[in-house]
Amino acid sequence: MADTSSASLARLERLPATFLARMAREIGMAPHDLYRLRDEGAIQELSRGVFRKAAAPEGQVDLLAVALRAPLAVVCLDSALALHGLVDEIPAKLHIAVPRGTTPPRVDYPPVQVHRFHADTFEIGVEMYEAAPSEWVRIYSAARSVVDAMRLRHLVGDVFALRALRTSLENGAARPGELVDLARTLGVGGAVLQAIEVMLS
Repeated sequence: MADTSSASLARLERLPATFLARMAREIGMAPHDLYRLRDEGAIQELSRGVFRKAAAPEGQVDLLAVALRAPLAVVCLDSALALHGLVDEIPAKLHIAVPRGTTPPRVDYPPVQVHRFHADTFEIGVEMYEAAPSEWVRIYSAARSVVDAMRLRHLVGDVFALRALRTSLENGAARPGELVDLARTLGVGGAVLQAIEVMLS
């Protein structure tokens, strides 16, 4: 038993701080060894098939769990705006976008809200966000998140979208010209330009 446990711990050292069960199998760790490490407290299970070393630095584990389960997804809308400090509300679900026409990810935890964005503009404004030391997730920029809120006001609400826009202008998270150019690319140039003109007048 001790030899097996020692071998499992040695293999665990070869894995990143957050990893998939598949990654553990690829380096020779049997499923029962993986779950023994979980039961002993050496790792924690963040979501189905997603694990994190107990000794890893603190981080935003919900983001990390979803990023591993859905590596192409991008944190968007309410969740991105909250991470950029543009809204005070903490959404009950993690909002992620996937390209339209692709199969949405199956994530049992944390709760997620999946949005389907047009494939042609999907990568516009994608940045990397450090959810834990040296662990990064894909997120839309502050400007893209604001414009998405404006074009999807029927989902997030007019008041919410306009408050995010105002805050981004007040704290310099996005420049007016940047917002208008991006809004035109995403088909809502008129609405965003009009709102900015009112706010700046």
